[in-house]
Amino acid sequence: MGAAQERKHRIVVLGGGPGGYEAALAGAQLGAEVTLVERAGVGGAAVLTDVVPSKSLIATAGGVQAVRDSGKLGVQAFVPGADGKPVKPEIAVNLAAVNKRLLAVAAAQSVDMLHTLEQAGVTVIHGEGRLDGTNAVLVATAAGGTDFDRVEADTIVLSVGASPRELDSAKPDGERILTWKQLYSLKDIPEHLVVVGSGVTGAEFANAYRTLGAEVTLVSSREQVLPGEDPDAAGVIEREFKRLGMNVMSKSRAESVERTESGVRVTLADGRTVDGSHCLMAVGSIPNTAGLGLEEAGVGLTESGHIKVNKVARTAVPSIYAAGDCTDFFPLASVASMQGRTAIMHALGDFVRPIDLRNVSANVFTYPEIATVGWNERTLADASELAQYVTHTVPLSVNPRAKMIGFTDGFVKLFAWKASGTVIGGVIVAHRASELIFSLALAVEHRLTVDQVASAFAVYPSMTGAITDAARAMHQSAL
Repeated sequence: MGAAQERKHRIVVLGGGPGGYEAALAGAQLGAEVTLVERAGVGGAAVLTDVVPSKSLIATAGGVQAVRDSGKLGVQAFVPGADGKPVKPEIAVNLAAVNKRLLAVAAAQSVDMLHTLEQAGVTVIHGEGRLDGTNAVLVATAAGGTDFDRVEADTIVLSVGASPRELDSAKPDGERILTWKQLYSLKDIPEHLVVVGSGVTGAEFANAYRTLGAEVTLVSSREQVLPGEDPDAAGVIEREFKRLGMNVMSKSRAESVERTESGVRVTLADGRTVDGSHCLMAVGSIPNTAGLGLEEAGVGLTESGHIKVNKVARTAVPSIYAAGDCTDFFPLASVASMQGRTAIMHALGDFVRPIDLRNVSANVFTYPEIATVGWNERTLADASELAQYVTHTVPLSVNPRAKMIGFTDGFVKLFAWKASGTVIGGVIVAHRASELIFSLALAVEHRLTVDQVASAFAVYPSMTGAITDAARAMHQSAL
């Protein structure tokens, strides 16, 4: 008889969002026995109620904006009136049909991801799980059930995500006071949507619904919208918001939101009130880490309940890793995916590079978009005593392709170390900046110099030409 077959490494993943999905897939590809436990559907909130549906909604708004802006290109979408003269028609948006489509897109993406996992040999269990020590998970397949199946594991990956933060003074009811998960139940465009919170989520939805035809008031506690972004980029977006007719209330902190007979009333800290038909609460998120047995297992948590992890996604417990918005790392789907893959590669002894957040690309899906990678001006200003940097900005108003498509509100900004010319960061504000930032991400990841970026051939005319133009302007003389 031959030698007994070696037992496979057992991996249990809690949560099927981007981090859990990638962890499960990577584990199966590396020959492990993988079980994934997910209570809603593969893809998690990112696919079912967050990233996929919200960006689908934003894409619809972009289509509306493109039609409205087509006049700049000489396209006249007019119909003849009673007197034979052209009358500009209204753009009709069927929100019920839009929401039906985007939820269908999300569901289809979830099914595709499930099939990919099953084809890779992953066992997917629909249910809820929690830790049972450091090497097992208890799984309840009935919602709220008390009967658990115990699944043993050599490695556990926690990817349980986060949920919209709710305030006691502005409790969402799913009808008039809404979280971003509840927006997709709306049948009609809100008459007047009050958005509380001017971070990425608030800004994206405010932009989308204003473009779709709603009156929008954006309540921002900060001096400028998108306070976490490059100030110049945020300035472009705020000007665009105001051009669209959005009411941006800066330095205005919301204290409470209540239902009225016809809608909602938002009360501000200074006593002012804002009346609207609906209110979107976009005031952050909280990790779904309660009741999972983390403290009992020795997994370290922050005061906010986020799981503490290192650069290879490992927790304080050697057999337990974590990925995604439930961690204290960086709440981006792309980062969650990288954490999931990194965790499994580290657990199975494969070659792994610790995740460097300075190489992460991020995007705000407003119109125009803001894409960033690497160092920004705030962090560079803090590090100025250690190393000097140079920066250059090319406005899209001088880019020929931007002129051709009628979209010149934006810019490309590069950062590089003065001594070496190494590209260390960049900001792009443009239509589909999310697609343009990848070239800068490669430059940052592989430590290219501005001269190396400038030596690449960009298509003429193209938006990417603004990147090589900025790099050429930062040329370092060999003399």
